[in-house]
Amino acid sequence: MFKYGIDRLSAKKVINISNGSLKALLADDAIKKVNDSRKRVEILAHSNKAVYGINTGFGPLCDVQITPEQTNKLQENLLITHAVGVGNPIQKQLSKIMMICKVHALCQGYSGIRIEVINRIIYFIEHDLLPVVPEQGSVGASGDLAPLSHLFLPLIAEGEFWIENKIVNAKEVLKNHHLEPIQLQAKEGLALINGTQFILAHAIFGLDKMRYLLDLADLAGAMSIEGYKGSASPFKEALHTIRPFKGNLKVAKRMRMLFKNSENIMSHENCERVQDPYSMRCIPQVHGASRNAYYHLEELAEIEMNSVTDNPIILSDTVAISGGNFHGQPLAMALDYTSIAASELGNISDRRCYLLIEGKYGLPRLLTESGGLNSGFMIPQYTTAALVSESKSLCFPPSADSIPTSLGQEDHVSMGSISGRKFNQILGNLEKILAIELMYAAQALEFRRPHTFSDIIEENFRIIRAKVKKLEEDRVLKPDIDHMIALVVNKSIVVK
Repeated sequence: MFKYGIDRLSAKKVINISNGSLKALLADDAIKKVNDSRKRVEILAHSNKAVYGINTGFGPLCDVQITPEQTNKLQENLLITHAVGVGNPIQKQLSKIMMICKVHALCQGYSGIRIEVINRIIYFIEHDLLPVVPEQGSVGASGDLAPLSHLFLPLIAEGEFWIENKIVNAKEVLKNHHLEPIQLQAKEGLALINGTQFILAHAIFGLDKMRYLLDLADLAGAMSIEGYKGSASPFKEALHTIRPFKGNLKVAKRMRMLFKNSENIMSHENCERVQDPYSMRCIPQVHGASRNAYYHLEELAEIEMNSVTDNPIILSDTVAISGGNFHGQPLAMALDYTSIAASELGNISDRRCYLLIEGKYGLPRLLTESGGLNSGFMIPQYTTAALVSESKSLCFPPSADSIPTSLGQEDHVSMGSISGRKFNQILGNLEKILAIELMYAAQALEFRRPHTFSDIIEENFRIIRAKVKKLEEDRVLKPDIDHMIALVVNKSIVVK
């Protein structure tokens, strides 16, 4: 059981709440914090003092004071005018993650929103009423204004929901659930659309995917080394304790586990080869660096998901601070760094694919014994090369850019929404690259029989062969690649 506004969120908890395996509720302590904050907003809204977003306009119109009678219309107008996103809708799970993170932030008791509004968002979460949110339009400062506006338009019976795989008008959905539209009051529209939940949701979604892909990259590397008859000595503990980066140590330990009791590795321990190419020998250093980036993003994302990122922040009956907690730079920079880390996992994987088709150390060229008539595994490496190049092109850091908006009031923005989207695009490419490497590695292992491998490699060899048979003669490989990608996407390959 998770309590909004009281317990601490983690990426894993958010994913579990989103898939229904962890129940989340609004605890009494959180309700009290929300109600206390709301009372403060009502006092501020009826005071003569200009308080940004409560009794003033927004952005460059912050110097225009609004009467109490106009306040509600102002908040509704805020959602309507800021819902200007374009492009394809984001995945439904991302919409749900955004709502979960927003509820938790609002329940900290600094946003001045009514409990009725939070309860309605929780109703959406629990009944899988997921708003349609376009993927483009946020510059990642003043919050993710456009996507959050689309996310919460359905509260006021505007916008659209996903109902199964169809897009349905929000008015119709609310009517079917016997729900009246919410009438927003002072500060509430601003509390809903100010925040980094679009950036954060992409970080959480990507972290969940990357956690598995990091382990999978180690496994693919180990299987390729086995197929290549590479050495296990670069993974010895003594080597890595004298350069003890956390990620490097983790990867080296995993590689030792993946080679445990391998008859194939032991069969050539004393061969004449001095060293392997970097893409095999330096797996702990390269995969480890990617893990270090993952750890950094995970740490920052956890801080963000337990923070308050709207504006202004309500501290007392008389104090509302207009600050910049909505600025996405803390996550944007880390997302860009982790995008490079994910891209590099694909880059080194492609190099291992290339090594396996070179025809060295007992492997036939192109991993086929009847080359010439047959092209074998020549062409899938073209695909990995294309995917790697695409990922590299996505590594330009959006956080290094800024374009002023809001008549110069928002003169420096993070572009973190683009960072988050590109991070997940690269991870999607990585899934495909690793799937192809695993297919190559399984074929290479065929040429090392009758030697056996570690239990985990043998288990995964069987999983792969249940879907993709050994290539004896040329056949259409697209179905094989699709099967491999499905194994990766569904996390069917065992990584331990």
